[in-house]
Order: sequence, then C-alpha cells, then structure tokens
Amino acid sequence: MKYAILGGSFNPIHMGHLFLADAVLSAFGYDRIILVPAYNSPFKPGAEGASAKDRLDMLIASIPADPRLTIEDCEIRREGVSYTIDTIKDIRERYRPEGKPALILGDDLARDFHKWRSADEIVSLTDIIIAHRLSAADIPFPYPHKRLENEIVEISSGNVRDRIGSGQAWSYLVPTGARFIIEDRALYGLSKEKNAGITRELIAGIENAVHTMISPSRFLHSRNVALLTRDLCVRFGMDPLSGYLAGIAHDMCKSLPEAELVRLTKKDGKPVLQLERKKPTLLHARAAAVLLRERFGIHNKDILEAIRFHTMADTEMGPLAKAVFIADKIEVSREQVSPALRDNGSFDDLDALFAAVLDETVAYLRSRSLTLSKGTLRLLEVIKGTKG
Repeated sequence: MKYAILGGSFNPIHMGHLFLADAVLSAFGYDRIILVPAYNSPFKPGAEGASAKDRLDMLIASIPADPRLTIEDCEIRREGVSYTIDTIKDIRERYRPEGKPALILGDDLARDFHKWRSADEIVSLTDIIIAHRLSAADIPFPYPHKRLENEIVEISSGNVRDRIGSGQAWSYLVPTGARFIIEDRALYGLSKEKNAGITRELIAGIENAVHTMISPSRFLHSRNVALLTRDLCVRFGMDPLSGYLAGIAHDMCKSLPEAELVRLTKKDGKPVLQLERKKPTLLHARAAAVLLRERFGIHNKDILEAIRFHTMADTEMGPLAKAVFIADKIEVSREQVSPALRDNGSFDDLDALFAAVLDETVAYLRSRSLTLSKGTLRLLEVIKGTKG
C-alpha cells in the first residue's frame, strides 16, 4: 500500500487539513494518508487551547467511514517533543509501505526544512510533496520533491482558535465531529454550557443511528421534532440538549417489526395495555425508550419518559415529555395544525400550550372514531378539573 504522511499539531483539525489530504490523494494516487498529531511540535512549542487527548479525539471524530485516512498516535504516545525523522522510521517499520512513503509539507514549513533534524536522511527515506500553504508561487526547495498544485484554503488552526475566542463565526471551518468536541469540552475559550450530562458528540452518534433505522421522511419528521423540542426547552427553562435528543430518538423504533416491538417493550417492566394489544404499532414509543437505554446508555429519567409517553399522553408526564408531545403534534411537516398552535407565542407557559395541543389531538382522534388510552382520559379529567 502506498502511504503519505501529514503531520501537525491539529489544534484543531480544520477543513483545510482535509482538503489538503484529499488533494494529495487525487493528484498522486496514494492509497492512504497517515495523519500524525504531535504531542509537542518543535515548530509550535507550547501551542495553546487543547490537550493531546482533545486533539486526538477531534481527529478521530472528523474522519468516520473514510478508509483513505488513518491516524497514527505514535508521537502522542512518545510524549515530549517529537522529531519527524523518528516518526518516519517508526512508520516505515510498522506499516511496511510500498516504496517510499510521501511526506507532505506546506510551503510555510518547507522554507526552513534545511534546519530540521536529519533533513538529508528524511529526504532519503521519503518522497517530499510541497503544497501551497501561504503562496501560490513555487518557493525554492533544494531537495528532490513533488509539487502539489493545490488551491490555497485560507484557514489555519490559529485563525480558528482566534475566531472562537473572539466570538466570530467558526463552526463550519472544522469538521462536524471536531466542532461537537470543541463545544462539549468548552475548548479555546468557549464557555461551558450547563446540561444534563448529554453531549453533542453522543447526540450525533444516536442521530446517525436513527437515520439508518427509519425512512427519510420519518427521519425529517424526527429532526423537526428535535428542533422544536429544543426550542421549547430554551423557551421554558429546560435543558435544550436533552430536548433535542428526546426528539430525535422518539420514533427510532417506528419501522421495527411487531415481534421486536413486543420484545423490547416487555423489558420496561410495565404491562401491555389493551389499546397497545389492539394496535401494536403504538409500542414503538416504549420500545424506543428501552432501546435508547440499552444500546446507547441513556438513563436520564426525563428523556426516557418523554419518549415513552409521546404516543399516549398520561398524568405522569413531566415538562420534557409535554414538550416532546407538543413538538410531535405541531412540527412544520404536520398537516392540519391550527394556526394558533403553529404561532404559539401567545402561550405564556408550557402547560397551557400542552393543554391546547392535547385538545386538538383528542378532537382529531375522536373525529376518526379512534380509541383514547385510559391514561389520556385520566389526563383530560385532570386538566378539566384544573380549569374548573
């Protein structure tokens, strides 16, 4: 296999790094790029902002399902200042490349290559590729090399860090996985958000799984529910990440066979209701709560309750469950939602909005002669008593 090596601090990895790797693969026909994050770079001593673990995690999160890229952590494991010659010898020994591996250098580093430790030996062990980083002109480089005629991407890790620290736009300068880690861990000067232990990194993994489990139209509905639930949580003082997660996962079992719905539901320890036996598809809510707990390790009571009760409202519903129920019934792709519920800014508390959505939902079910659950009927009595 033909390898090329791209080293750096990756503090953080950004889209320019990935564009450069892609350009090398396209131009020279290498099979794989080895990304090598430094523990301490001799060129950037004391680089600020993120630990070696943070930077490694960001790299891992940025290249899912791409077999053209791999990550080598030898310099992090080695600790201290690493020199390129040592890394090249290590990679040649373990990877056994076909021919010489390539070493990718930006023209910013190539200018001082003659000062590197064992520069002549590096040249003898690798094929040097010089990429445009600062200038479109070819800089003098007195060693055998290849030129990559790449476009200059005006992004640098330092620029990303500066943008984050100064509150400027930065999110789409880095891969999505890296962005979630930066936000979850409050790197580079971001303020730490209070949440219920739910991270964007975790949500992204669950959302990707949900996307594979249900139809595209059902997934778009789920994402609309997630967004609206998140917005309701912000509005009514709940954790928005928990709201988004409950919304994205609420229909994750919608396409499972009936037998699997029954199998999962039995694990929640509650009896199957008569209405659920008549219409087993209603079990997808309870099954999703079980699956979210078992497969993804979500044990947050409010999230699991919100998913469980989104099909059949009940007196046990807490605020997050009410928010998911509301969002499921009035999100933008739903038809026949009254304008008053779509434009719901006049509702000054969550319970009032929930009662209005429940009324409209019950009216619709009754218009089609559909049976209401006992829990929903109890809830209607409670709401009626409160109003009375």
